[in-house]
Amino acid sequence: MEALMGMAFSAVGTVASGALSGAGGEFGRRMSERLHELLGRSRGGATGPVLPTTEGERAAAVAQLMELARSSPALAREVGEWAREASWLAPRAVPAVAPGASRPRMLPPTTPVFTDRRDVLDWVTGLLDTEGRAATAPTIAVLTGPGGIGKTAAAVRCAVELGERFPDGWLFADLNGASAGTALAPSDVLARFLEGLGVPAAMVPGDEARQRDLYRACTADRRLIVVVDNAHSDAQVVPLLPASSGSLVLVTSRHRPGRLVSEYGARPLALRPLSTDDAVRLIRRVVGGDRAPAPDAVVRAVAEGTGGMPLAVCTTGARLAVREHLTWERVARQLSGTRGPDEEGDTMADPGTSDPVRLAQDVAYGELTPACAALYRALAVGSWPTVTVPLAAQAAGVGEGEVRSLLEELAAAHLLEEVGEERYRFHDLTRAHARGLAVTEDGPHRMRAAVRRVAVGQLRFAASTDFRVMPLRWRLGPAYQRLTLPEQRDPADGKRALAQLRLERENLAAVIRAAAQHDFDDLVWQLCEAMWGLHLLLGFHTQWVDTHRLGVEAARRHAAEFGDPRAVGRMWTQLGFGHMGLGQADDARDAFEHARTADRECGHHRGEATAVEALGLLNLRTWQFEAAQRCFEEAQVILSRIGEGEDGRADVPRATALLEHHIGRAQTRQGQFPAALTRLNDALARFRALPGGDSYNAGRVYMSLGDAHLTAGDPELARVCLDSAVDAMTEAGAGLQLADAVEARARCHRRCGRPELAAEDLRTAVACFEETGDQLALARVRAQLAEL
Repeated sequence: MEALMGMAFSAVGTVASGALSGAGGEFGRRMSERLHELLGRSRGGATGPVLPTTEGERAAAVAQLMELARSSPALAREVGEWAREASWLAPRAVPAVAPGASRPRMLPPTTPVFTDRRDVLDWVTGLLDTEGRAATAPTIAVLTGPGGIGKTAAAVRCAVELGERFPDGWLFADLNGASAGTALAPSDVLARFLEGLGVPAAMVPGDEARQRDLYRACTADRRLIVVVDNAHSDAQVVPLLPASSGSLVLVTSRHRPGRLVSEYGARPLALRPLSTDDAVRLIRRVVGGDRAPAPDAVVRAVAEGTGGMPLAVCTTGARLAVREHLTWERVARQLSGTRGPDEEGDTMADPGTSDPVRLAQDVAYGELTPACAALYRALAVGSWPTVTVPLAAQAAGVGEGEVRSLLEELAAAHLLEEVGEERYRFHDLTRAHARGLAVTEDGPHRMRAAVRRVAVGQLRFAASTDFRVMPLRWRLGPAYQRLTLPEQRDPADGKRALAQLRLERENLAAVIRAAAQHDFDDLVWQLCEAMWGLHLLLGFHTQWVDTHRLGVEAARRHAAEFGDPRAVGRMWTQLGFGHMGLGQADDARDAFEHARTADRECGHHRGEATAVEALGLLNLRTWQFEAAQRCFEEAQVILSRIGEGEDGRADVPRATALLEHHIGRAQTRQGQFPAALTRLNDALARFRALPGGDSYNAGRVYMSLGDAHLTAGDPELARVCLDSAVDAMTEAGAGLQLADAVEARARCHRRCGRPELAAEDLRTAVACFEETGDQLALARVRAQLAEL
């Protein structure tokens, strides 16, 4: 019984903390509702249990579970079964589930012209050999130095050279720490790392504290290299430290570490400029062997002109590589600020500039064609994490065919770095150089116009892609007008569209911030609307809340200037869901109340119904089932006010069916089984009556019917409903939901003493989870199979 108590205490804390955020997806929801059911039984008809969010409430909940378990062997088995299943939601379970199941390879490609820095590799190797043997924490090496000194290249090269020592994976993140304004939040990086380590997106918590716990659990038994590039502060880095003493963390920063050294045992190393000999070797490698050899003295003069700064060396070498008639002598004079007798019209750097990186950039920029120079400036009007061909074309106002060759020209001149197929990025010093030129040569009017072109183009992309992800949801904004889907649509198209949105997620967030800075309120809130499907399905809650706060303010200002007043409530509702994902119940409730008020004031019934429905869902997750039911019924009344031809009328049948489903779920949790079954069957009929039907949502209703019968103590009727759920999810091609359905049906078979059929269903679930790559669910189901 003591072992059961310990397991129950852990499970109660895990399930309760994830109930609001939705951590664990459908499985997490089921565990929460089963906990409510068990606690309800232990109270013997008293007032319904409260979601245990405090330590005292959790202790009381565990005491009630133990009292229930002591009352009969059957109930003890049921409590134990729940606690064992719920333990799969706990972060500590992840390493035991699939140690080494996912071996991420996130390092960027190394440069083929990397030169020297052998001292850095030797220093890091020495740390591992001397400190790593008896370490109780990961080895942390911090490379510091000014921008352009080659910190990133050195760290990545070390990681590659030492990779064989760390077989469990290599993680990499650029923290964008050139300034506090561009620095990434640790939560954003943790979500990416967790998915790289094999945690399904649905299992990634929304709040940073729980992400950090899960990350430490996932890394506890692994030998990893973690490269944390371009850190602005120690606070960015600390949450990313793995738990394993056998791991290596390489940090690069322009700032000397404080807490990392004093509290975490980090060792700093300040990088110096390359020696002249090493700079000569590097520039010769960049230039290549196709050019006629130059006198050593001249090459040495060029190398000295770069100050030994690798960024300046590579930029200068790139010019010599692509301009066959450019002489080494001329480059040496350009870097020294002198001219030859025939170079009166030659482009020179600012004679007052002593920064070798800036000198090299000035000279390289001066040799660009006018069109390429204009693109260089236009790309720097916003802090885009990466530059794609469409984004570059939008910024410059030219066609994609033309911009491809211009991007290649900038990459050849080492003013952009190619980081993927048709995907580039600036070094932050180069971006600052380009932006300064844009301010001087283009002025604020042209820069603002470039930002608007990018925002409009990215909105077109995001809206059309979001429409493919969730075509049936209602949405606002002119960007969605006239969007249609092909009659013969590939069933996998929605999944591909979601992947495309995810790939551009950070760029889209940067576009929202840039549009907000330039007061493009109409575009800000529409971009937030276009990211709704991405966030709803994949999370990234910190970014979600940050961007939608801008969306709320933009919608308010736009509505005051003859914009769409419906957007205000829409942004508040979406912001509320972001707060729910972070587990911030009070902030979520406040946002939903603001949404209800805003939509009511402008007479937007569809928006008001959605806000009230969202309040109901919040109540549902926090076990306030009676209040949830009232919200859903109120939302139905609001929907009934939408007349023929009014906004949202076409969505009323589907929205009403969804609310019927919600009401049935709320009544199930209140023990009102006859009423719940009536509501759920009505929802089922409504989904079937929709044009073309809705097999996915019909399957979800069948799942809820099965849950209602099982909660009422009738596993045979539950199994019949789950048979239909399996058929519906198979028809809909919903692999994860099919796995949920067969896993729930296996539970019915176990209750009825049919272990062979339960095992058959669990094997089907294994096949589904293998196909979707959900390693955590796969291990959970395999453990159930082993028990059978």
